[in-house]
Parts: sequence; structure tokens; C-alpha cells
Amino acid sequence: MLSAMLDGFLLGGSLIVAIGAQNAFVIRQGILGHFILWVCLFCAVSDTILIWGGVFGLSLLANIIPLFVPIMRYGGAGFLAWFGLSATRRALKPVIHEVRVVEAPSLQSALLVCAGFTFLNPHVYLDTVILVGSVAQERPLDERSYFALGASTASFLWFFGLGLGAKALNPWLDRPRVWRMIDGTIAAIMLWLSVKLCLS
Repeated sequence: MLSAMLDGFLLGGSLIVAIGAQNAFVIRQGILGHFILWVCLFCAVSDTILIWGGVFGLSLLANIIPLFVPIMRYGGAGFLAWFGLSATRRALKPVIHEVRVVEAPSLQSALLVCAGFTFLNPHVYLDTVILVGSVAQERPLDERSYFALGASTASFLWFFGLGLGAKALNPWLDRPRVWRMIDGTIAAIMLWLSVKLCLS
């Protein structure tokens, strides 16, 4: 069970670390101190819903379409390899990530903007639902809940750590060497998971 949770945690954490629009918005809100607890909670809960939907929703499809899991396994392995190689390229040539996101004047508008970044991004469904769900299918049925719990835990830790630590992290994130280490770690995890998925 611990192994399933750890695998879920590593996969979920690796997928979520890249600074996209959603993470940039969380950093911005954290730096400004605007509704950060609500924004972090919204992101983490949304991610958790997508993760659990992917882990257990794909099981239903697997029962209906027997070839679905093998297709998703090798497709997921290919995506993991691509993601890992992309992280390798970023590690070799790091780029400073600038956070430039429109400020949200109210809690409602902040959550609406956050919802847009979360649910209107097709990569969210590819990463969180399809990829996490397909990797989870390689686990025995009684371990999938622990796998999903590990991935969900990574989301909660990441969003709250990112949001609440944004002011302290801002100068730290401006250093190319830091991103070289982050992307190097992501690359190693992704490539390892890709090989593991192919051999399972």
C-alpha cells in the first residue's frame, strides 16, 4: 500500500510542478496575499476530483473495452517519455519563469479565473485523468485507492506550499540553476515511470 501511495505521489507531484497558467496564478495570488487559502483549496480539490475520476472512471471503460488499458498503457508510457525528455531539455537549458497574471479583485472572480485555468486546459485532462488513470490501472484493484490518495496528497501539498510560500519562493524561482534541478528531478521520475509502465 505504501508503494502504491508513493508511486501516486511521485507521479502526481511530477505532473503538477511545471509552471503553467494555473500555478502562475496561485503564485501571483500568494505574492499579493489575495484569497490564497481559497484558491489553493479550490485547485487541490479540483485536482483530487479529476484524479479519482481518472483512476476509477477508466476502470469502467476497461470493462467495456478490453483493449483500452493496453492502448492507454503504451500511450501513457509514450507521453511520460516525452514529458521526461522535455524536462531533460529544460534542465540542460533552463528558462526563468515569469509570473504575469491578471489580478482578481474579488473572491468570486479569483475562483472563476482559477476554474478557467483548471478546467479549460486540455493538458489537465491528459495529465490528471488519462495519464494518472492509466498508470493506476496497472495496480491491483485494492491498491488503486492508495495510488489516488498519494497523487491527491501531492496536489494538496504542492498548491498550499506554492501559494503560502509564494513570497519566499519568488526570488528563488528566478534562478536558472533551481529550475535545472527541478526539471532534472522531474525528468528522472518520468522516464523511470515510463519504463516501469512498459515493463508491467
